[in-house]
Amino acid sequence: MKIYIVDSFTEKRFCGNQAGVVLLENGEDFPNPDFMRLLAAELRYSETAFVKKLEREAFKLRYFTPAQEVELCGHATIAAFTVLREESVIKVGSYRAETMAGSLEIEVSGKDIWMEMAAPRTIKIFERKESAALYASLSLDKSDVPETLVPQIINTGLSDIMLPVKSQMALEKAVLNAQEASRLSAAYDVTGIHLFCLEEALEVTARCRNFAPACGIDEESATGTSNGALTWYLRRHGLIKPGEINCFIQGEAMGKPSMIKTIFDEKEEKPRIRVGGTAVIVLKGALV
Repeated sequence: MKIYIVDSFTEKRFCGNQAGVVLLENGEDFPNPDFMRLLAAELRYSETAFVKKLEREAFKLRYFTPAQEVELCGHATIAAFTVLREESVIKVGSYRAETMAGSLEIEVSGKDIWMEMAAPRTIKIFERKESAALYASLSLDKSDVPETLVPQIINTGLSDIMLPVKSQMALEKAVLNAQEASRLSAAYDVTGIHLFCLEEALEVTARCRNFAPACGIDEESATGTSNGALTWYLRRHGLIKPGEINCFIQGEAMGKPSMIKTIFDEKEEKPRIRVGGTAVIVLKGALV
């Protein structure tokens, strides 16, 4: 097996969100789950993708945090298909990723990787009274809450709480209470909390921060699945249009600015969300 470190959702090394990518040799099967989890813990990135070729245009991906296996990871998928392209395993074209979240279409260009998300679902819309604890877990209060938007749990492969704030100032001042955020994540059966504020600049849709301490990730600099979920949230509120590219900025608070792109459209009269971006290989090596 070959091991890579990749910066996703950026065109520059040492920015974006880092992911481990492990390419299995032809005919090699996945190691046992404990080994994959321990290797992910050794790499110490939020997620590591293990990639096995199934056939000419299909690959099976499994994703591990340092603590556990997860169904899907957007930035690790972008990283994995960037590695496959740069190592000449694949060319520009259409591919399929088999994941625990389902079979997903992948579009590979000379620059961007676009991945189809699982069918979007709204799991829960919070009442105002329930929302106070969510904001408090990030050291925010009612002065930071927008008047017209409420928190929701959205799933496009993973479930996350979409938590709107009224300004970039509120976004920047958020401070994680890891114990309380972990408790709420467990109580609502979500991966984490995706904090966002809408952006008036034409080239940026929203600015975001993502917190998933229950998965061992206090804050993450770029999250494809969460911004896929946010795309569904914004579409349901009439804040984005079908077919347009949406741009989400994340990771600024960590000094790792990232840009995640999404597109909402319909395929066979069903809602479809795609997440895309670029990635850069930083290191590659082999297990001794």
